[in-house]
Amino acid sequence: MKVLVTGGAGFIGSHVVDRLVEEGHHVVVVDNLSSGKRKNVNRAASLYKLDIQSGRIERVFRNERPNVVIHLAAQISVRRSVEDPVFDAQVNVLGTMNVLQQAVRHGARKVVFSSSGGAIYGEQETYPAPESHATKPLSPYGISKLCGEHYLSYFQRISGIQVVSLRYANVYGPRQDPEGEAGVVAIFIQKMLNNEQPIINGNGRQTRDFVFVDDVAEANLAAMGQDSQGVYNVGTGAETSINELFRMLASLMGSACKEMHGPAKPGEQMRSVIDPSKIRQELGWDPKAELTDGLKKTVAFFREKMG
Repeated sequence: MKVLVTGGAGFIGSHVVDRLVEEGHHVVVVDNLSSGKRKNVNRAASLYKLDIQSGRIERVFRNERPNVVIHLAAQISVRRSVEDPVFDAQVNVLGTMNVLQQAVRHGARKVVFSSSGGAIYGEQETYPAPESHATKPLSPYGISKLCGEHYLSYFQRISGIQVVSLRYANVYGPRQDPEGEAGVVAIFIQKMLNNEQPIINGNGRQTRDFVFVDDVAEANLAAMGQDSQGVYNVGTGAETSINELFRMLASLMGSACKEMHGPAKPGEQMRSVIDPSKIRQELGWDPKAELTDGLKKTVAFFREKMG
């Protein structure tokens, strides 16, 4: 099958591309390389250096005629979305619409969209949150992801294209960007390896649902393969506080870093955890990586990268 992956040079996208190549699919990557890296792209995939907002994307669809589109390219920083909501909407709303329109026009069978379980639900009323939970995003990023989901279902209604929205929990793993603000795991690991002091925002009792990137890649393959449609949470259903995460990493790495706290970040959710029962029942997906194993693999990756 021919699969077009937007954002395929990025953290999650490159893992999805690797798995697609392993399964024998023909993979085409569209990435503007603003945060993705050329070296992340599997050699068996072809890469178009293009922004998803560009009109030139039409040519890629016309030439390649993908059966399935996995849309991961996005503005991913909650903080940046607060500082520059217009830029966030340009990439995440207009860029997504551009990709969707071309997918419909050029006969793609399905679009799998990367949404956000963390940002879409806002302050949760139920733990873990099921897909039916009220959506009250607290940031422009969460709003733009929810908007993307609505455009997907619109295009599905008018054209019959199959659409799946995967609402990710907090994804971590090898190739995550430690310079960004989105990946607390990567940030803590890099600081500890450099003997710098990681700072925990606020009291550190805020919780997150950490899901390993390999499991997220599998969820994309599961969503692509069947006649599945609709919205699925991709998480573990388990909460880990930032303090616990810090202690786990310090002990795994034998780090002497002290637990230091800084001011709380405005608008940061206190608890975020999503329920993966639906994807388990309908698509047979289950997160395989225990947090300690995933963290070990991530630490090993950063050690080797810096070594």
